[in-house]
Amino acid sequence: MKIAEASSTDIPSICTLVNSAYRGDTSRKGWTTEAALLDGLRIDEPTLQHHIQDSDTVILKATDEDNKIIGCVYLKLEQEQLYLGMLTVSPLLQSKGTGKLLLRASEEKAMLSGCKKIVMTVLSTRIELLNWYERQGYYATGEKQPFPTDKKFGIPKMPLEFLVLEKIL
Repeated sequence: MKIAEASSTDIPSICTLVNSAYRGDTSRKGWTTEAALLDGLRIDEPTLQHHIQDSDTVILKATDEDNKIIGCVYLKLEQEQLYLGMLTVSPLLQSKGTGKLLLRASEEKAMLSGCKKIVMTVLSTRIELLNWYERQGYYATGEKQPFPTDKKFGIPKMPLEFLVLEKIL
């Protein structure tokens, strides 16, 4: 497996991967699904294009031996911290270490950028995901954030909020 920065040519593959891992029936084959919580897309191609063009943002991709994208993570530099989001692994390949490798690569990127910590938001109802991040050294700060009302982030099936997690580097 190889981890590298994504480019504009990767957008269609990343878009398909992320939406298949978080929403819809395909996502139910993995443990990171949000299908019971949200309808709609997790991300669209114009948003990914914006992220890739943003000089403070990097999307790392994990590729298999055939150069197929099997995972990704969104990283945004915010002063002395790195925001981590959209950590994604193909639902058919989850629980094989790809997520951990992307997380470690993200932490290395943060340290090389001079960041003192990594922050992220996780849906408060995603107990298994919160527990996974805790095992990776992240902890809840006690801060909560509302789920966005813009439907481009998905259509909630119930009231949702985010918990803010961080890891000091």
